[in-house]
Amino acid sequence: MSQQVAEPMPTAKLKRMIEKRDSDSKTLFGFWVYLMTDCVLFASLFATYAVLHNNTFGGPSAAKLFDLHYALIETLLLLVSSFTCGLGILAARTLKKAHVMAWLGVTFVLGVTFLVMEVSEFHKFIRMHDSYRRSGFLSSYFTLVGTHGLHITIGLLWLAVMFVRLIKAPLNRTTTRQLTLFSLFWHFLDVIWIFIFTIVYLMGGIGV
Repeated sequence: MSQQVAEPMPTAKLKRMIEKRDSDSKTLFGFWVYLMTDCVLFASLFATYAVLHNNTFGGPSAAKLFDLHYALIETLLLLVSSFTCGLGILAARTLKKAHVMAWLGVTFVLGVTFLVMEVSEFHKFIRMHDSYRRSGFLSSYFTLVGTHGLHITIGLLWLAVMFVRLIKAPLNRTTTRQLTLFSLFWHFLDVIWIFIFTIVYLMGGIGV
């Protein structure tokens, strides 16, 4: 009995597949380079905070200013949003569009809640006349945490755009790749916040 021989893939189709794979690899590599530059940015902000965190200039110290319970709630919100984002990516890889939109919707709500809490904390400090102008400590604090908040805002805008695209178009390979890049960005912000919570709020709250 003769064996069937698989027909070779057309050269043009094979070439397009290779070009698409190379394009995806370059996009992923470029995004990792961007994340590394963001790491350098945050590392410099953390170093600045480490130098200035005791320069209160007669103003309140971290131990007197920060509410650890409030910061812990923010942390839990961001951790849960990272988890729901991961569930959304898993659903995208199995092409379950409804599940993707549901998990991304939860991620968006948690992210907005976190951002509102962060802005409310800034507003409270400013209302108490403890703005970034008060001392070197507060300047470094507002810059570090504010930069993270700006990234969260960008992430939420990115997520909103992806959500609209999912409503208008089917879930496909390109959309899944874009969602994966967003997931990397969101998890990165989660890791940065863990460092902020530990170094700024937790160590500051115990007076280290």
